[in-house]
Amino acid sequence: MHILVTNDDGIEAPGLLALAQAVLPLGKVSVVAPDRNWSMCGHVKTIHRRLPITETHLADGTPAIATGGAPSDCVAMAVMGLLPEPVDLVVSGVNPFANIGHDLTYSGTVTAAMEAVIWGVPGLAFSLDGQTPTGLDYSACALVAREVVQRALQNGIPAETLLNVNIPNLPYAEIKGYQITRQGKRIYRDALVEHPEENGLRHLSIGGEPPIGVPEEGTDSGALAQGCVSITPIQLDLTAYAAMQTLEKWDWEKN
Repeated sequence: MHILVTNDDGIEAPGLLALAQAVLPLGKVSVVAPDRNWSMCGHVKTIHRRLPITETHLADGTPAIATGGAPSDCVAMAVMGLLPEPVDLVVSGVNPFANIGHDLTYSGTVTAAMEAVIWGVPGLAFSLDGQTPTGLDYSACALVAREVVQRALQNGIPAETLLNVNIPNLPYAEIKGYQITRQGKRIYRDALVEHPEENGLRHLSIGGEPPIGVPEEGTDSGALAQGCVSITPIQLDLTAYAAMQTLEKWDWEKN
C-alpha cells in the first residue's frame, strides 16, 4: 500500500507532519507538498509552466518532496511519474481550520483529494476545527486520521468519491464519535478593505471575520458542534439533477 501525503499549507506545516506520522504504520508513505502556503487556492492545475522540485525532509527526518505547484499539482505530478511507484491512496491535510459547506470549492486541502479522484485514486481530506493555527494539538486528529484511513483501506471508498473529514479540536477522549454527514451551510462574513493608493493605483483586499457554520443536524457543521468527527462523502459530479427536470419543462422549441 503506497500512500501519498500532501496538503495546502506547505511542506513545513505541522499538520502535514502529523498526518504523515499517522499513516506511516499503514504502508509505504511518500510526501509531496507545496513549497509554500496555498490555502484557499481552490482546484488549480498549472499547465506549461516549469515548477521547481526540491528533495527535503520533514521535521522528524521523513523524506519529502516540495514543489512549486498547488496541492492538486502535487497529486497530479505524483501519480504521473514524479514518484517511482503507483499511488494507491491520497491523504491531504491536516488543515488547521474546518473545511465545511462551500469551503470545499475554495479549499486546497479538499481539492487535492479531488485531484486524486480524477486520476482514479481514492482520496481523503482531513481538517481540524480550530479557530487559530497557533498552538493546535494535532495528536488527537492524527489518531482519528489513522482510524479513518484504516477503515477506508479495509472497506474501500465508493468509486469517484472522496471523503472530507473534519475533526473537532478536542482531546481524543472527548471526541464523541463519528458521523456520516452531508455538506452544511457556511455564513461568510467577508468585508472589502480599502488600502492607501500606491503608484496611483487603488488597492482593495478581502478581509472580515472568519466564517461560521450553521449547526444543522446531519451536516458537517452540526457534527462538529456536537463534538463528533464529520465524514462527508463528496462526488465530483456537480450536476443538479432535480433542476434538470425543471429545465426540461421549459419551452425549448427553436424560435
